[in-house]
Amino acid sequence: MKGNRDMKTITIKDIAKKCGVGVSTVSRAINNHPDISDETREKILQVIKENNFVPNSTARSLKCTQTETIAVLIKGIDNPFFQKMIKVFEEEIQHRKYTFLLHRVDSNQDEIEVALQLIKERKLKGIIFLGGWFSHDEKRLKQINVPFVLSTISMFEGVDKKIYSSVSVDDVKESKKAVDCLCEYGHEKIVMLAAQPWDESISGLRVQGYKKALEERQIPINENLIRYTFQEETAFTMENGYKLMKELLESDEEFTAVYAISDSMAIGASKAILESGKKIPEDYSVMGFDGLDIAYYYNPSISTIRQPVEDIAKETSKILFDLIENNADNRHKIFDGELVVRQSVVRLNK
Repeated sequence: MKGNRDMKTITIKDIAKKCGVGVSTVSRAINNHPDISDETREKILQVIKENNFVPNSTARSLKCTQTETIAVLIKGIDNPFFQKMIKVFEEEIQHRKYTFLLHRVDSNQDEIEVALQLIKERKLKGIIFLGGWFSHDEKRLKQINVPFVLSTISMFEGVDKKIYSSVSVDDVKESKKAVDCLCEYGHEKIVMLAAQPWDESISGLRVQGYKKALEERQIPINENLIRYTFQEETAFTMENGYKLMKELLESDEEFTAVYAISDSMAIGASKAILESGKKIPEDYSVMGFDGLDIAYYYNPSISTIRQPVEDIAKETSKILFDLIENNADNRHKIFDGELVVRQSVVRLNK
């Protein structure tokens, strides 16, 4: 009789622990939910059978009424590059029966502080960090006690990759690919429109790629052609590209091509070029980065590095739910970008 009493008192948490998964995953297996693998479901049901576990209907009902929220913390909500990603995140999160919370992080806010406050207030199950400069150290990252994934964010070197997950392109490699293309078309005096000089994340890595491409060809790097942003809010926008390009055109610097770290900046720069009476690509070639739809429809259409936006968003969601529901290890996924050469780039006659 004593053994029977022990078997009756086993809880859903005990089942989860025995299977090495989260409580929500056990609940999904019990309710025949489709969002877990057949292998995991069978493993859970076998442990349930072996332990004569009978789900408590009252507890299950209570569990179903609790809100399980996934937050997407976005820095740069005005950046059109993120719009498709947000749509995919919302669909994926709601499909999994979680509540989707989109939270804007201002440029002067610390995203980890924002995350810790939301975890406390909303009892989050997981977090996706989208955009921004992510140069926090290990100690700061370890303060986040729920699963999280950095999406489209490249972490600077020196942080243990086992303590976080990430999904992105290789910003150095893809940036080098863009500049290599311009060099192969005969350009050597190439302007780079970048974000803040202290940005160690996306912009900093793309600047590295720019310099690497020139160095490999033994083309001298003219620091005056790297135009940095000094206003926190406006880095990746058309307005900023326009402003940086206008300032450059008013200077005495000579150049034949412009490479911007985002398509939005490239479009802004193109407007400044055309307003000055110059032509694209006859006077200046222009290259962007991201693969925005508007870059294709702009006249002339802008050459770019296209990021696989939907694939990045879906893989981000997959990794996060593996962390939440299956106690998976942190992992990192790097996608390749695609060089798309359009009307804005021309080969120089030598």
